[in-house]
Amino acid sequence: MSAATLRRLIVIVLIALWEILPRAGLIPELFLPSLSSTLAAGWNEAGEYGHALAVTLYEVAISMAFACGGGILLGAIVGSLPRPRILIMPMVSSLYAVPLVILYPVFTVWLGIGSESKIAFASIYGFLPTMLATAAGIQTIDPQLLLAARSMGATLSQRLVRVIIPAAIPTVLSGLRVGGALVIVGVVVSEMLISSAGIGYLISRYRTILDSPHVFAGVLLVLAMAIAFNAAIKWIERKAAIWQTGTRAGQTAAEEIAPSTLQPAT
Repeated sequence: MSAATLRRLIVIVLIALWEILPRAGLIPELFLPSLSSTLAAGWNEAGEYGHALAVTLYEVAISMAFACGGGILLGAIVGSLPRPRILIMPMVSSLYAVPLVILYPVFTVWLGIGSESKIAFASIYGFLPTMLATAAGIQTIDPQLLLAARSMGATLSQRLVRVIIPAAIPTVLSGLRVGGALVIVGVVVSEMLISSAGIGYLISRYRTILDSPHVFAGVLLVLAMAIAFNAAIKWIERKAAIWQTGTRAGQTAAEEIAPSTLQPAT
């Protein structure tokens, strides 16, 4: 049995248990409502959940642009320059160890309870791991690549875009996966703490009235967002692997052809 088939069987068994155990009374529906009642609750309030999902997706998209885009760019700069790396990396690593959720009340004081505070919090929450992973990946690049780029007169921006980031793609994508997941967590958690809109707000609101089916309907939407994001990262990884394979093949062919062109004709 292949691993993919085994994973599908596990998912099917879990879904069946989710429906059967609450229906049989083995688990109180207050703790775990059946899957059918959860889906029915979400369907009956589809308009409300749709609006909340749109708000959450908007906040996640903006936060990812700041967290992942800024994290990759600053991580590439810090990782490729020795002095900024020595100065900044220890501070960022120490800050990453701090539970950043304690900062969210500060953002609400500064920016209010609207989308701005959630975007700021989630951006910082996802920025740190993305930056750290990118900077660590930059340090694994072959120094000969950087030396060759500098010897050909490439500027710092050209080295970042054409040499450094492409060479560190696997590590960058690893950091992107962690950073993006934390962005989703940051947005939903901030909506649950202080908010008036979004999936996290609905989960928190229905939790206060002990409406478990509606709570788990919101949880399913968050799970769907996380699964979709992970699938997108896997798709990018496959495309990057194909691109890197083609690049290595081209470099190998060039290395094989170059010596033959330098041999004198007989």
